[in-house]
Amino acid sequence: MKDWAGKHLVIVGAARQGLALAKYLSSKGVKITVTDQKDNEKMQELIQEYQDENLNWVLGGHPLELLDTADILSLSGGIPLTIPFVHEALKRQIQLTNDSQVFMDTVACPVIGITGSAGKTTTTMLVGKIAQDAYGTDHTWVGGNIGNPLIAVVDQIRSEDIVVVELSSFQLDQMTTAPQIACVLNVTPNHLDRHGTMEEYARAKARILKYQNSADTAVLNREEPGSWNLRNQVQGQLISFGLEKPESGEIGTYLNDEMIAYWDGKSSKKLFSRNEIQLMGEHNLMNVLAASAIAVAANFPQSSIITGIKELTGVDHRLELIRTYKGADWYNDSIATAPERSIAAIKTFQAPLVLLAGGRDKDLPWSEFARQVLKRVRYLVLFGEAAELIEKSILKESGDKLPFQIKKCASLNEAVLQTAEIVQEGDVVLLSPGGTSFDEFVDFAERGDRFRTWVQELN
Repeated sequence: MKDWAGKHLVIVGAARQGLALAKYLSSKGVKITVTDQKDNEKMQELIQEYQDENLNWVLGGHPLELLDTADILSLSGGIPLTIPFVHEALKRQIQLTNDSQVFMDTVACPVIGITGSAGKTTTTMLVGKIAQDAYGTDHTWVGGNIGNPLIAVVDQIRSEDIVVVELSSFQLDQMTTAPQIACVLNVTPNHLDRHGTMEEYARAKARILKYQNSADTAVLNREEPGSWNLRNQVQGQLISFGLEKPESGEIGTYLNDEMIAYWDGKSSKKLFSRNEIQLMGEHNLMNVLAASAIAVAANFPQSSIITGIKELTGVDHRLELIRTYKGADWYNDSIATAPERSIAAIKTFQAPLVLLAGGRDKDLPWSEFARQVLKRVRYLVLFGEAAELIEKSILKESGDKLPFQIKKCASLNEAVLQTAEIVQEGDVVLLSPGGTSFDEFVDFAERGDRFRTWVQELN
């Protein structure tokens, strides 16, 4: 929708992205109602913050009467499509939207969109660094599911600019507009507590391709089935990435004798040495291959690709080294909100591991995580809601014959203090939870920030 005059928008869930949309559309004269399960007392600080935006607040639940005058419904990321309020809205054929949809309908320049179950933030930041060198920082906008919602700055973006946006399955679920370059890194089990089934989750991811046209480009992982199985849905050009050279008839990036290279279907062009990559972990090699494929699709200069890859030395809460304490290196990988992400982090290190895992489960399988932990971990510290579930999975895989000790803690803070008691010189202490932060924190970033603070306070 582009004509918002006289419309009534109901935003479900007073979260960061929804409130950014509320602020933007309120400035355009749209009537805005924000409804949230939290009561008035818990929301007072937020209400005060947005008091100049002329918002109507309906708190303590989502009364169906709100739908009587609603023209459009916007769902915050944590709101499932299955709640009664949304179900009734769909029944009444009330249009759904979100901040990303409105942004895509409004933005004046080309957009690169990146999604996936793992690696999308790092890949988005890599492409952002490359784009900044190619276009200049004043003409490059990076955001979406990371950083500030881009809807807040959409009126500042010019036609000669470039946007790099991270898109989650929650955002894509409601979108009917696609980026000109769309990348699906991988589609592996994640957010099943929200989507219900793997089929629904994969369907949400595939929407990034669904609304492209013949002039657009899709970038897919040819070595990950969840991504590669979407190739029959590609509307325009397909560029792939992977470790091995693309097969005949395909084009894409690959690893060629320790060089990141691009195969155009006839010949190979070496882009840069693998040694230029500053990010830790084998999984980040795939993120770099993906970012390079996206950069080729966007016609970014080779020099910009090299500069961007070299400039990204790390990302907060992603294998972030905090300090060395008691002779052990302490790492923050709070972004690991699924077992698969924790597995990738575990595989990064060769030193004896003291692993902190837990948080809130997303109805995901833990068996492979358990197998990796049994191979690699010296001591396991579990915390939060998922502690018992993880312990049961590990005991099941081990046949109740554990090669290490398990310590269960009620909170992350307690887990840090317990770890400080048992850590030894030469260890790597790794916070890589495998679960979400929502049992104790607002998001993974707050969890990582608190972990960093508590580790720095150890003495």
